[in-house]
Amino acid sequence: MRLLPMKEPDKAWRAIKSQWKKDAEAVGEDYSTLAMGSYAVIDGLAKDDKNPSLFCLSEGDRSHAVCQVSRIMMSKYPAPTLRARFTTLSPVYELGIADLAQYAQIMVALFSGIVWLSRDTLSGSHIRFFLKSPGDAQFFAALRVESLLSPFSKFTIDGSLIECSMRETETAEADEMAKAMA
Repeated sequence: MRLLPMKEPDKAWRAIKSQWKKDAEAVGEDYSTLAMGSYAVIDGLAKDDKNPSLFCLSEGDRSHAVCQVSRIMMSKYPAPTLRARFTTLSPVYELGIADLAQYAQIMVALFSGIVWLSRDTLSGSHIRFFLKSPGDAQFFAALRVESLLSPFSKFTIDGSLIECSMRETETAEADEMAKAMA
């Protein structure tokens, strides 16, 4: 699975919704009730041609999730932060067609994609990842354990928010600050 930016977001989002409509209707769900909820946020972002920063987690031609990822500066951090929010999942996960383990796998794959973006394309030292619900925190609980092998120097979950700092980047920031002060 890969987390990639949505090129031509409005067109891409329409194609994803078409796929997801078929998924919902296959199990007798009224698609219009899904579309009124979380899809409305993505609808607005997809139409924003000023760079909505929409990303899609997909595997082949199957789209599993869409979210907004922004690179922002925050007063509490000296370096850029990646903020991932408005996570919207395929009805396969929303309607329980997939089991809990598959749902967890998608949420973890999405978070892993955000970590990859922070180290590559969007380079950020910190991540703020908004879960769909506080219950999703269970899938990330093991990452709270401090370990020298962890890529995170800090990892917290409060409610539906994961906040973490990348270990290597944080060390590089401290080195740069020390050089600047010398």
